Amino acid sequence: MKKLLLTLSIVLTGAVAAQAQVLPSVQFGVKGGVNLTSLSSGGSSFSSNNRAGYLGGFWARFGALGFNFQPEIYLTSKNVDINTSTTTKGTAKFTSIDVPLLIGAKVGALGIGGRFYGGPLLSFAINKDNNLGSAVGGASRLDYKDSNFGIQVGAGLDIQKISVDLRYEAGLTKQNYYDGSTNYKTRVSLFNLSLGYRLY
Repeated sequence: MKKLLLTLSIVLTGAVAAQAQVLPSVQFGVKGGVNLTSLSSGGSSFSSNNRAGYLGGFWARFGALGFNFQPEIYLTSKNVDINTSTTTKGTAKFTSIDVPLLIGAKVGALGIGGRFYGGPLLSFAINKDNNLGSAVGGASRLDYKDSNFGIQVGAGLDIQKISVDLRYEAGLTKQNYYDGSTNYKTRVSLFNLSLGYRLY
């Protein structure tokens, strides 16, 4: 009798898991989090230090057969400290609207599951502030383009309506950085950690 109950429990759990992954679903929620941004120096005479920024916005998820498509839109602030060859330290800040279009897979059942995903990201700058100190003045600046492209990869954990995501974002669009004497090409990359809540 115990073996029969155990077998029945395993079959029911498997059926629930299969149903959760096979049936089409649509979800929508909000998210917020923090990021750490850096610039690729590519062997140039400047370097950058990570600084914390923030993000907040909305996500949707369309899933079936264990796979999902997750478009998002959020406001993000990216900050970075820049050290030039003359040891001048400055800060570049830019705010953008980011739109990742992610494709991934999900495993799990009964309200708990893990996700793995990746995809392209479109970033639209809405505010750019370059403050690189009085020693270099306006000659030094990071020219963050109005439209940028990147790619995101990451993993997430869902527990009922709560989700936690950790991602890496690599910039594909090169930015211009001028330190007063030399013009460099650099890419923006970052890690972000976010907490989401499923509204439905």
